[in-house]
Amino acid sequence: MARVSQEHLDARRRQILDGAARCFARNGFHATSMQDVLKEVDLSAGAVYRYFSGKDELIAAIVTEVLGGIRGAFEEAARQTPPPPPDVLVGRVMTQVLGLGGGGKFGLSWDGEASFPRLMIQVWTETLRDSELSQVLRTGFVTVRAAWVKVVEGYQEAGLMRADIPADHVARTMIAAAQGFAAQQALFGSAPVEVIQDGLRGLMSMEPPR
Repeated sequence: MARVSQEHLDARRRQILDGAARCFARNGFHATSMQDVLKEVDLSAGAVYRYFSGKDELIAAIVTEVLGGIRGAFEEAARQTPPPPPDVLVGRVMTQVLGLGGGGKFGLSWDGEASFPRLMIQVWTETLRDSELSQVLRTGFVTVRAAWVKVVEGYQEAGLMRADIPADHVARTMIAAAQGFAAQQALFGSAPVEVIQDGLRGLMSMEPPR
């Protein structure tokens, strides 16, 4: 029997994750069955269960992947001296995550719209009842926050940002802004990434009254 290449295995896993994300975004976690996922990806039960034991594992894999991608983007930015300004950096990452303008690094799209905002809201709700998923999200948040802290420390070391404010507090606020923008996408309709970029530029432009 011919061995299946790692490239084939990775592509099949990607196919399943993308299909599951579309299903969850369209109908929600609880209204989506594994049969719905099988139909969406057009694969047999055996082919899907080879990679994932069920819905909970699919959800955890999607959350882990997205948070890992976000962390990686900010870790890469932290290695630059100084890091890109907040409006550029947040805009770049939001474009990757949301898939605005047909982009999207993580493949989470449905009917031309980004699935991530809808999934994000559902994940937040699901963590209130699912302790395992809550731990996945908490662990991911810790690593993402650490990456953002490094970026903020880069700003402070370059003299671009006040150094007397804890970097962790600034990082949490930047994360909150990005999360809030994504939540608005899910609740009130899509908006171009330039909206959050312009908002950050406006806040960054404030000066003490003369």
